[in-house]
Amino acid sequence: MANDGRSRVWLWVVVGGGVFFLFLLAVFTLVYYSVRSNQASTEIIQAGGFGKIAVVDLDGVIMTPKDTVKALKQFADDNSVKAIILHIDSPGGGAAASEEIYREVRRVRDQKKKRIVADIETVGASGAYYVASGTNKIFANDASIVGSIGVIMEWYNYADLIKWAKLKNIVIKTGEFKDTGNPARDLTPDEQQYLQGLANNMLGQFIHNVADGRGVNDDQIKTIADGRVWTGQEAKAIKLVDAIGDFETAVKDTAASVGIKGEPTLVRYEKEKKSVLDLLFGDVSEFLPDTSRMLQNNVGFYYLWK
Repeated sequence: MANDGRSRVWLWVVVGGGVFFLFLLAVFTLVYYSVRSNQASTEIIQAGGFGKIAVVDLDGVIMTPKDTVKALKQFADDNSVKAIILHIDSPGGGAAASEEIYREVRRVRDQKKKRIVADIETVGASGAYYVASGTNKIFANDASIVGSIGVIMEWYNYADLIKWAKLKNIVIKTGEFKDTGNPARDLTPDEQQYLQGLANNMLGQFIHNVADGRGVNDDQIKTIADGRVWTGQEAKAIKLVDAIGDFETAVKDTAASVGIKGEPTLVRYEKEKKSVLDLLFGDVSEFLPDTSRMLQNNVGFYYLWK
């Protein structure tokens, strides 16, 4: 019986030791491949010599300027990058986010004196066109969707649902306009006027910055700033874009304009990749629901084509 007891103890020691060894091996493997992944990402960005053209993708709804601005800053400060192509396929997005990217585009163009070109693939509308207008030259396909210069603000009103459920919305506020946009009730005439004034002010900023970027006066943009979109072909006729062409056309034209002979080296900004270790030991806040963001999403002003 004693021998049986000792055998079981040794069995558990061996099993436990094996499990612990496998755990250490798994952790080591994760660390190794995480480091290798980061190194590979850096090599992709730094590959090639002089004569490089950087490509920055702006796709989907613009909700944050973070990655796009970071990429533009990186390539603007890289002397081996001769030009930047902003590859756009976006209906626009947040007003402030779009403007922040536009400001960085203008910094690249006006302060860093580095050529920056926009290439509109399928859609370059509203906030995305706002961004494109700050570049040196805009390319678009014949059938691209371009324009939608305007501001939109919308939310759901569930006042009738609250009444049906026999609930009450209770609000304590310190000023008439503090809960403007409350989805539990209709807007008052004064609130409607107040919000329309904000939208008009943002439209004025939109018009002025597009006009400034395109080198025309505000009135030329104001006459077409009614929210409509045009095809790339139509947009060229009204001088919202400079040339009709695909991505390859934009690359060749940009290379020639900065004196690159032959085929240029294209480099792209690599977004930071999250590894399993980040999920286990790092900050995972971006993967979790953010209450503050949920609250902010109720009401907002957008340069967005819908």
